[in-house]
Amino acid sequence: MKQFFLTVLGVFTGLVLFIVVVPVVLITMAAASAGSEPSMPRNAVLELDLRQGVSDSPSTNPLSFGGASLSVIEIVDGLAQAADDSAIKVVLIRLPEMGMSPAAADEVRQAVRRVRQKGKIVIAHSQGFMPVGASISSYMVGASASELWMQGSATFEVTGLATEEIFFARAFQKYGVQPEFEQRYEYKNAVNVYTQSDFTAAHREASLAWMGSIYDSAVAAAATDRKLTPAALKAQLEGGPWTPEQARQKGLISHIGEVEAAEAEAMRRAGRGAEIVEFGDYVDAKGERAGSGSDAIAIIYAEGAIMTGTGGGGDPFGGGGNIMSDDTAEAIYDAIEDKSVKAIVLRVSSPGGSPEASEQIASAVRAAQKAGKPVVVSMGAYAASGGYWISAEADHIVAQPATLTGSIGVFGGKFVLADALGRFGVDVRGLSVGGEYADSFGVAEEWTPAQRAAISTRMDRIYEDFIVRVARGRDLAPARVREIARGRVWTGAQALQLGLVDQLGGLEEAIAKARELAKIPADANVRLKRFPTPLSPWEALSQAFGVSGEAARALVFLGGVAQDPQAQAVARRLESERMRSEGAVVLADRPFG
Repeated sequence: MKQFFLTVLGVFTGLVLFIVVVPVVLITMAAASAGSEPSMPRNAVLELDLRQGVSDSPSTNPLSFGGASLSVIEIVDGLAQAADDSAIKVVLIRLPEMGMSPAAADEVRQAVRRVRQKGKIVIAHSQGFMPVGASISSYMVGASASELWMQGSATFEVTGLATEEIFFARAFQKYGVQPEFEQRYEYKNAVNVYTQSDFTAAHREASLAWMGSIYDSAVAAAATDRKLTPAALKAQLEGGPWTPEQARQKGLISHIGEVEAAEAEAMRRAGRGAEIVEFGDYVDAKGERAGSGSDAIAIIYAEGAIMTGTGGGGDPFGGGGNIMSDDTAEAIYDAIEDKSVKAIVLRVSSPGGSPEASEQIASAVRAAQKAGKPVVVSMGAYAASGGYWISAEADHIVAQPATLTGSIGVFGGKFVLADALGRFGVDVRGLSVGGEYADSFGVAEEWTPAQRAAISTRMDRIYEDFIVRVARGRDLAPARVREIARGRVWTGAQALQLGLVDQLGGLEEAIAKARELAKIPADANVRLKRFPTPLSPWEALSQAFGVSGEAARALVFLGGVAQDPQAQAVARRLESERMRSEGAVVLADRPFG
């Protein structure tokens, strides 16, 4: 009986969500999907605002409410369509003051340059460049524009690249927290913040190396766009901070003015009757580039931490910010079975995760190759550790100069909390049956020598498996892989020199390479097919609440009707007539309002 009432309560809660909450979000979506594409002004200024942050790949969940409003892929797609759109006369970019992901900036810069090559005007506007985060990346995007504007009251503070780590070792020691970790090897420094109180020599060396590579690459790119030598631009940057007027005199920016002045100039340049079109609206109206032709290239997105399982982490309304191994592997197998797909582009932006989940995806990559479908990896912000594991055996790897990749290594461990909790009167006691390894990851006690030995053996095995896959996939001797592995992070520019990637570039270059490997003629049309296919709102509701898509559609429609005053009035009139027919006395109908 208790289970019956719980089931009824669950059904009732689902109905309330469908009829009351969900319609508010989805009625507009349903109406928009049924309507025609909104009209575009003859002369338009396309405004791209990068200040809210960007993800790497678009979400396949239409109920996703969290995260960044745009993705790098959507920006690249939208700018490519704008470049060929006669209605778009000018692109206006709002730059973030506190920097942006260096690899994302690389990709946006390349897309901006392609727009300019089509003869379009691009105006970038900044409300200041602050010495926080990778502000050099924001500046690099701005430098790629036809004009770089800056607010007159702001400050130009692009003077370098800095990072900080917070080390907890002394605090843990003071409060009785004992970190127990194994890492392979000295450059696998993710655990150092728990076990150290300062940078180790290896941690310092690797961090300065990748930071220097990102900084130098950004300076070189910005110098090219500003028509300066890298040495001259670096000297000007590092001599700052500067006022906007000083920055303009030194050739770092081209114009000074409020954003309203930049918008007015953009509309003037666009022509009579110009209007501003928000980038998100433009992307929604245009949709993803699909191409045409009988041959197709599959695009599969893999963004986030790599985990076993399915469903994007279990939040039906979240961004699904994990790479679920079942879903990603299934997408690859679906592309294998699709006869129209001739090659696969796997877009990876991941800091790593489960070795077992990574191997499941890597196995699907090998299956695609065995089926005669080449796989090209396009790396986003990072493809490190497990992100590199799933990439290493691809036929070709394309990375941005600032992509963080490699980190060929592994770590694992736990925190022993018995002493820390005991200081607050909380006692932790463990029980186990079976072998000595059964309670290895309990928080009550530190590892025994036998447990540490077993965990160390496991770390060694995973590390050697990783080495073997990289050596096989990159056609490198295992001894050479061991030299450049040891958990060290490299940038894409560094990885190219080491043979860990094949080419610098973004998604466009990866698609071009996939086309080449599939032997699709250069003059032939090609389609782009996304796997998995994005869910419709009704399918997303079906997954979230366990009802059919048609039932979801009907319930949402009913929910919308229930909110309509006229429908409510009709329902009341029908109820009154029903009551009268059954002999009830109805003194007066209730007013419609």
